[in-house]
Amino acid sequence: MGLAQLHYTSVPAGQQDGPGSGFVSVTPGIPGPLLDEAERLLAYEPPEDAPPHPTAAELAALPQAFSHSVLADGSRLLARTVPTGAGTGPGTGARGAHTHAVLLPEDSGLPGGGLPISAWNSVRWAASAPKSATPAPLEALPPLGLFGRDVLAGFAAARAPWLAGFFAGLREQAGAGAATGSGTGGYARIVLVERSSSDVAQWIALACAVLPRDHAEALTFTTYTRRPRAARQRIVGVLPDGARELTGADHGCRVLDCTGRPPAPAAPATFHGAASPGAAHVPYVWGEIAARVWLGRAPEVFTDAAALPGGVLSPGALACVALCADVALGPEGRTEAAAWAYEQIRTLDPERLHRLVEALAAPAEDRRTPAECAALARLFTALGDRARLTGRDGDRAAAPLGVLGALVLTTAVRMDGAPHEPLPEAELSALPEDLRRRLAAELAPGILAGIADDTAPDIARSVGLLRIAGILGVDCAEPLPGLATRLARALAADPDTARIPAVRTMLEDHFELRTALLGALDARAAEDPVAAARLLGAVGLPLGAVQTLPHLRMCAGAPWVPEAGGDGLTALHAALRAGGVSAFTDPLVLRTAVRLVWDGSAPTAGEARRLLGETGSDAHRAAGTWTTLVRAALGSPAGDPDAPDLAHDLLRCFPDTLEPRVRGALLLLDFVGGLGSGRAEPPWSERALSLLRDAEPVEPTLRARVFETLGRQLLSEDRPEGELYTLIHCGEPALLTAYATAAQEPGVPDRLRTSPAYAAHCFVAWSSLPGASAEWDRTRTSLLDKVLRPVVRALPDADVAAVERRLEQVGAHRAEEFRAWNRPTGALGRLSRRLGTLGRQR
Repeated sequence: MGLAQLHYTSVPAGQQDGPGSGFVSVTPGIPGPLLDEAERLLAYEPPEDAPPHPTAAELAALPQAFSHSVLADGSRLLARTVPTGAGTGPGTGARGAHTHAVLLPEDSGLPGGGLPISAWNSVRWAASAPKSATPAPLEALPPLGLFGRDVLAGFAAARAPWLAGFFAGLREQAGAGAATGSGTGGYARIVLVERSSSDVAQWIALACAVLPRDHAEALTFTTYTRRPRAARQRIVGVLPDGARELTGADHGCRVLDCTGRPPAPAAPATFHGAASPGAAHVPYVWGEIAARVWLGRAPEVFTDAAALPGGVLSPGALACVALCADVALGPEGRTEAAAWAYEQIRTLDPERLHRLVEALAAPAEDRRTPAECAALARLFTALGDRARLTGRDGDRAAAPLGVLGALVLTTAVRMDGAPHEPLPEAELSALPEDLRRRLAAELAPGILAGIADDTAPDIARSVGLLRIAGILGVDCAEPLPGLATRLARALAADPDTARIPAVRTMLEDHFELRTALLGALDARAAEDPVAAARLLGAVGLPLGAVQTLPHLRMCAGAPWVPEAGGDGLTALHAALRAGGVSAFTDPLVLRTAVRLVWDGSAPTAGEARRLLGETGSDAHRAAGTWTTLVRAALGSPAGDPDAPDLAHDLLRCFPDTLEPRVRGALLLLDFVGGLGSGRAEPPWSERALSLLRDAEPVEPTLRARVFETLGRQLLSEDRPEGELYTLIHCGEPALLTAYATAAQEPGVPDRLRTSPAYAAHCFVAWSSLPGASAEWDRTRTSLLDKVLRPVVRALPDADVAAVERRLEQVGAHRAEEFRAWNRPTGALGRLSRRLGTLGRQR
């Protein structure tokens, strides 16, 4: 029996030139009311931003509307609409579309048994109206095979963040359909926001691969619409612009925007319309499980689950098959599988039950919740009853008992930190030997699992399992060091962890754990003594007298930071005495003491030099504290007299340890000391500038110190030959600025007034090489006018003559230049000059 065909042309309002939208070809025998209802479903509205006269490429980019809808008489309408770019008249209606649809009888599907979505892009769909106005029924819509297993698995992986929410909404609709028989039953319509209608089609194919056959055949959908609120289908595809009318408060639609930021994980509260909180939980958990199945590339799980009690729509049945197929599930999925197995334990296939228990007993990637622990305990009890009913310990159904019993015991402490024992201690101690062996293998990783998460460690669970191990006589010495290390990390992150009752009890009663913990804390104190000092200040831990624990003992005595103006070296000696270990024996205690005393800062250069002299270079090299000494030297204030000597000592003690930049900076500081003491060999400026380049980036205080010292030295009468020339041509504005600043210090004018030779020396220097550079001209002019001229104008004539005689010794032209520079301009200037001289003589 063929499928009745309908061909329909859509023309947007305002673009008609002649006949508008309507059927252009229909198989005879379709009732008029049915055609009217179908017409309301087939109208096509192009996207809002669609071009009025699209090119071929623009036309191909417009979305296709492939839809499956239920009509009033129970029959179904399967239709494909494609934009054609042709209207009803020449030059108009350029955004028209053609719809080719077929009618599916109420209780019949596609010929050949295919699902409606399989006909997407079938070769039998027509893109234009046929010549006949009464086409014969269509015999088939053969699929192109576009939705294979690997294709859908790849698409699911690309849409991973939205999978769980999509499947949960699908399960919500399926529950409504089962209750009401049709429609969405008041449950949310799923709106998929995608840039391509073909991606929406793949979502629909995913849904049909998951749902039972009858649900998949009845699923209504459309891959594109402009008006999702008015759509009658359960799954609706829209472009990003079409989703603007939907809001987060719109309870008629569940919007999944796959073009934007991935959504936050869904929660049961987001699933509305359920009769009870438990009903709201079902689609949430089922959606999570279905998403993990697709991400695990195991869609055959849905087929296998359909044959189990409850079917594929049962979260427990689906979770059971998924676990048996090695699909990793979250705690909710594992809980559902255990609860479902408990309900079905008397009829469940022994082989499947055994495989399920092995999967449940496998180490979990995440934390086991209290609900999962309770479900596992119930299943463990039921397995014991089943084993007793069979009367055969070797029965395959009873074999999982030991495996699950070990798992129950390793999750005996709830993940929220509250102690919880599913079995009393008497029964724990009476477990058979084979179960003890299984438990020994499970307890060690279980102990570590509780605090494997640094951000939210569950110490109570781990120490609770350690106590159970003690009751059972299981040796857990192997994980003890790891437990102590992670417990130390948890205590450092949150000192209140030590106040948890289970932790406090174990630290008091378990000598081995306490010993290992103190050792781990001592090791952490060596790495971060400041954090360890905060821990010991907040929580008092008894250190005892058995273990050495030098780092912890120093941290317990903190703070060692001296008061303002106090001696840091004295505080360091006190910290080392508290540790009880010599820095020569264990250099790491020196590092701990240095960090505790100076707490991230550095000692003064004088303290650092004394510290280096006391301990020698070997201890600092082994402890790594030589870097603190370097910081003390390079970070010292500009006027610290000990810094150059410390730099000299560091260069001598660590010749092969210093990196090139640090070595260059210390050489620079040592050179500055030589300049100040007069032991630096020329050339000064070239040497300083070369060292500065080698030490880049240079500390600002050190750079300023270099230029200030060099600037003062270049003002000296004893500066080496050529230094002034280098200064003028160095191209270093900061050095010229430092030179000018040094010339304006109070001592320079005093010396100019009392030493004619120095005045002559400065005049020669500041009048040399005019025009060499703009910076030098500005500097020398300022020094002549603002420093030298006021002094010379105030000198007696005899002193001025003395300066002139000194300049004549340099060269007659220098004396003439000086007289010309010093000659007053105008009669008033000469008179004031004479009056000033007479006043000084009197």
